[in-house]
Amino acid sequence: MRTADGGELAGASPLARRADGEIPMRSERTEMRKRQMPAAQETTSSTPGQPGAGDRGSNTCCFCWCCCCSCSCLTVRNQEEQRPRRPSHELTREDLPTCEESPSPTLEEVNAWAQSFDKVMLTPAGRNAFREFLRTEFSEENMLFWMACEELKKEANKTIIEEKARIIYEDYISILSPKEVSLDSRVREVINRNMVEPSQHIFDDAQLQIYTLMHRDSYPRFMNSALYKDLLQSLAEKSVEA
Repeated sequence: MRTADGGELAGASPLARRADGEIPMRSERTEMRKRQMPAAQETTSSTPGQPGAGDRGSNTCCFCWCCCCSCSCLTVRNQEEQRPRRPSHELTREDLPTCEESPSPTLEEVNAWAQSFDKVMLTPAGRNAFREFLRTEFSEENMLFWMACEELKKEANKTIIEEKARIIYEDYISILSPKEVSLDSRVREVINRNMVEPSQHIFDDAQLQIYTLMHRDSYPRFMNSALYKDLLQSLAEKSVEA
């Protein structure tokens, strides 16, 4: 408490002095809050596209707090919906042949393989023997690709052709595949263009290149390999015993 001349009474408590000094400060804070509240309301009302904290779940998509009409996530979703749906009978890699059933080759057949590469590729027994040799040279994908192309040529259904072409491309043409076959850039460019609407002959040029590669590169080594010589000797011994 103060005297008329501005002095303090001796009995005035510190709590009274503190409370007396805080009253103007509290009133000033209250006035500042009142001024700030209308300004915040004006800012919120001036951006109608911005949702409040209470309605985030109803006006937004995914995890971004942007308006749905301009959200990039909505654009991506629309693009996914516009993509053609694959049929329920979609093919898998298991549908493509990886091995051919064939009887054991005869001595005459194996002898004929030495005449030309075409003789080797003419029968399932010759292709299986040659494929086994390619496996030892880590180039089995050449024969698998050639066989897949042969199967594709037999198809007439457009949907199945597209599915098989896609699988063949991903397995043997794509540079990301561990089983990619060796093709020149010209053939690759033609295939890439034709993949928009593939036919059963989309890989014909590539198949011919791989056939030529196997003929010139792998076939001579196959004829000199232990695999071929052992097979020939085994059949010859059986023929003598018979």
